[in-house]
Amino acid sequence: MRNVTIAARLGIVILGGLSLTACGKLPFLKDRPEAERKTPAASRPEPVSPPPAASARTVDQFDTTTADERKKAAAAPKPGGETSLGDTVASLGDPAAPGFWLETPLVSAPAKGRVLNPATGKSAQVDLIPIDGPKTAGSRISLAAMRLIEAPLTDLPTLRVFAGG
Repeated sequence: MRNVTIAARLGIVILGGLSLTACGKLPFLKDRPEAERKTPAASRPEPVSPPPAASARTVDQFDTTTADERKKAAAAPKPGGETSLGDTVASLGDPAAPGFWLETPLVSAPAKGRVLNPATGKSAQVDLIPIDGPKTAGSRISLAAMRLIEAPLTDLPTLRVFAGG
């Protein structure tokens, strides 16, 4: 029964994302410069994991990361090799985008980093992907990273973000 609830919630997130994607087809957006129309996905590094199958319906089917990828992402940071960027409230990002990443206004260029969930003490090495907005705006985190830091998929956890490491 719990998997049905998670699958239903994930379906709602996906449908919401698809409806927002349609906004890119609106005529008034054609006048915007190409740089303004770029999506964070365009700056996302090439994932190691394959994208989920079109028939994916459960969290496990959407999270295509391997045990080795999860182990590498869970690795402790090198001492003194990180810079704190601050805290951000994160929501689940595109569940069909594989890998470990955080789309955040805390960076202005793609970088390697780490997110820490203070509620669980768990962290994940992630690709930091810049998005427009003030530093106080929220972020979007990958499904794989959210699972690794043990944050409930429907919550809006406050995460600590670090660059480097």
